[in-house]
Amino acid sequence: MDHGWTMASKQNPPRWIPNTLRLASHENARDKAVATGHLDPGSSILKTPAFATILLDSEKGRRCDHCFRKNAGLKKCTGCGSYWYCDAHCQAAQWQAHHKRLCKAFNSYTSSTAFQALQRHEKYDSILLSHVLAHITLLPDAYASEDMMYSVLLSLLPGPQHPSNTASDLPICPIRPPPPPDILRKIYARFGNNNFAIHSHLTSIGHGVFPIASRLFNHSCVPNAAAKYILSPTGSVTMDVVALRIIAPGEEICLPYLDPGLLQTREQILELSYGFKCDCVFCCFLRKIGPLPEIPEGEKELSSLEEQLTSFANISSISELKLPNPSIEKTPSVLHCLLRESYMTKLSETFSKASHEQKYDVALKSGITLLSLYLLVYPENYPQIGMHLLELAKTAWNATISASSDRFPQEMRRRVEVFLTLAFQVLTILGDEGDSDGPMEKITLLGGLLAAEA
Repeated sequence: MDHGWTMASKQNPPRWIPNTLRLASHENARDKAVATGHLDPGSSILKTPAFATILLDSEKGRRCDHCFRKNAGLKKCTGCGSYWYCDAHCQAAQWQAHHKRLCKAFNSYTSSTAFQALQRHEKYDSILLSHVLAHITLLPDAYASEDMMYSVLLSLLPGPQHPSNTASDLPICPIRPPPPPDILRKIYARFGNNNFAIHSHLTSIGHGVFPIASRLFNHSCVPNAAAKYILSPTGSVTMDVVALRIIAPGEEICLPYLDPGLLQTREQILELSYGFKCDCVFCCFLRKIGPLPEIPEGEKELSSLEEQLTSFANISSISELKLPNPSIEKTPSVLHCLLRESYMTKLSETFSKASHEQKYDVALKSGITLLSLYLLVYPENYPQIGMHLLELAKTAWNATISASSDRFPQEMRRRVEVFLTLAFQVLTILGDEGDSDGPMEKITLLGGLLAAEA
């Protein structure tokens, strides 16, 4: 994503910069967005609507293509039959945004040989790029760059793989009138490295272009802010950037471009997709220790390492309703093998499968080990930590109500209380996002069940 503006603009901030932020010089990027004042955890730093969006295939027909809300009574576009809407208001809004330029040609475009030859992620990019270009052709004076978000989009830096003079190698839905070739090249060069995954309750439901957020925020693998998405009737999807911890005046505000849990692959992805090398404390630590050792094959040896991990992460302290904050830089070398991405994936799968199969002892053991790892690799108050704590609370609750009288259900109930309280502490910072039936509702429901059993 992009990090720049001119010195003149720093002296006279553009109107799209909120009063919570200002641009300052950066030693590596063109500049950085810093806080103008003290920000508490949960503070909204920036709200910005999408310039263009696209639903994932798995969500088509379940969600409105315009506002992204779930709706059992969606109405299909009678022109192309490929887009669904809540009502005439959402349909009219997207018609004016871009669909009137795409509707007639859309089906022949998606059935073309060129489009069908693309990989799935390339198909999403192709359609989203078509949405962007169709939107531009509908702006009152688009090519004079008078539209604020369009102007910001053009101000972004081109991606490392796509200089501005490179033509798009993605098939584009025919648009009448077609965008000028120079505009197509500029947009394509700035397109791929400036898209965001749109999620509801941390599950991806689509992709979107949010030029102002791309323009303002640099990356960090230890971010102090996170993006959530607001879905509202007839409105386009809105990004809300929220502070995860206390942010001091003058401190840079950063978002993660990638999942911070991608400890082994993120350096290569950042260099290839965004053109920079991250020098955060996590990345410097990982480069310092070199290639991660292999996971031991013996179950006994692995179990011993997992016990050392939970001890290092100080998991026993969570009974005091405060999450520990272990430092990855102080991780004992014997535990470095547990930083492998494959281990985190396997541990997550074990927890999920054991919970589903009602093997609660196995689920809780693997889940607590996974929590230790999350606390090590994710920054303070990161939403994934809260979501996992909620899953642990649900698992401990299921273990409690299924336990026989000789299995100390009171002790298990205490686990439910601890996990649930800590989940609330973390997730209340990000707040409600996406669909209405979110984790906060589940916390309230489980809390009520727990109180009724007291």
